[in-house]
Amino acid sequence: MSYFDAASSLPLHPVARQALLASMDEGWADPGRPHREGRRARMLLDAARETAAEAVGCRPDELRFTSSGTQALHTGITGALAGRRRAGRRLVVSAVEHSAVLHTAEVHERAGGQVRQVGVDRTGRVDAQEWAQALGEDCALACLQSANHEVGTVQPVAEAAAACAEAGVPLLVDAAQSLPWGPVEGAWSLLTGSAHKWGGPAGVGLLAVRKGVRFAPQGPVDERESGTAPGFENIPAIVAAAAALRAVRAEAEAEAARLSALVDRIRARVPQLVPDTEVVGDPVRRLPHLVTFSCLYVDGEALLHALDAAGYSVSSGSSCTSSTLTPSHVLRAMGVLSEGNVRVSLPPGTAESEVDRFLEALPAAVEGVRAHLGAGAGTAAEPAPSGAAAEVTVDARGKLCPLPVIELAKVIEDVPAGGVVRVLADDEAARLDIPAWCEMTGHAFEGVEGVEYRVRRTGARAG
Repeated sequence: MSYFDAASSLPLHPVARQALLASMDEGWADPGRPHREGRRARMLLDAARETAAEAVGCRPDELRFTSSGTQALHTGITGALAGRRRAGRRLVVSAVEHSAVLHTAEVHERAGGQVRQVGVDRTGRVDAQEWAQALGEDCALACLQSANHEVGTVQPVAEAAAACAEAGVPLLVDAAQSLPWGPVEGAWSLLTGSAHKWGGPAGVGLLAVRKGVRFAPQGPVDERESGTAPGFENIPAIVAAAAALRAVRAEAEAEAARLSALVDRIRARVPQLVPDTEVVGDPVRRLPHLVTFSCLYVDGEALLHALDAAGYSVSSGSSCTSSTLTPSHVLRAMGVLSEGNVRVSLPPGTAESEVDRFLEALPAAVEGVRAHLGAGAGTAAEPAPSGAAAEVTVDARGKLCPLPVIELAKVIEDVPAGGVVRVLADDEAARLDIPAWCEMTGHAFEGVEGVEYRVRRTGARAG
């Protein structure tokens, strides 16, 4: 079985395993106590903090350990907003942030705050100029991920940080996906990470808060971790997390170059091997190990099961929303196809032969899912017969994507060039997938009103 879901989580790094076992014997005592055992535990905790701070690019006294990357985001956002309440109550985020950021923004908005979402282009990247324009005197905090967890696009953090500095607004960077590959550039103010993304134990997050940033931790606090993570520190897990981060960083440059070449192969070969497929995300400014593509006429969950049966563990859409029936908020913000979405994220050490075997298995998996849904080679449109109606209606209400798109592709042949297909679809994914289908196949999307989508046939053939 080939595990290609490194963006979700990685197995424990061998160095982390050794550190975890060793520190279980040495780091069990309360590091706040002055006795010998407590001092020994404190030494381990301090050493781990120094190691992690060096990797992050901050001072050890600026770094806190939390119980997860999600908690680090929640704590960082709420603490910075509270600390800058006098400056304003507006929060600026990108439309493709991790759900932990967007959920915190929703809570802030319900409490009377304002939230401004900055959109992205079709690669998933924010425009630095639009980002700067979203800031203002009443902005308390801005949040921008260093790289997207779903499509791998690297954000212009350095430019965003410069704009924030000029506006006097702190910038929080979610570096969960990029931190294993290197420090985040730019003058950021707060930064978060999650250990299980780089082979550390689950249950350890990082929150760095630069000196001088106004920060007021919310909720009950105690003396541990500067009041940001109350409770007894899990010293063995923290030590293992820091050890793993140092180990992966030592290998990052060489491994990034190797995996990036494998991802380039996947990006190039998938559209050649699988018709009607869109590779999404920035092809150049991206994480080295991650590639995402979407296949027309394919149910994403069914495709994941087919690939799992073929021996490949991949993910579909956002790792935080894949259990829902709504399209990924990241793909929706990008305006790209969401159906049949596959995210491949290669773990360190992935062999070239594994990628080759995946590329061999993928076409049959997609073809099998399409055939099951009745979307085989016959889906492509043929020239309309003479006397064909200038307008056709497809009632796909109550059907989930990709079925509305499949039925659209089948009936487009029933209208002449210039004719219109009205698709009635109440599945939320249709709002993304029908326009994306039109862009991929060359037909004209004329808009949506309620549940009615209008598609005008051009001389192009449906894909």
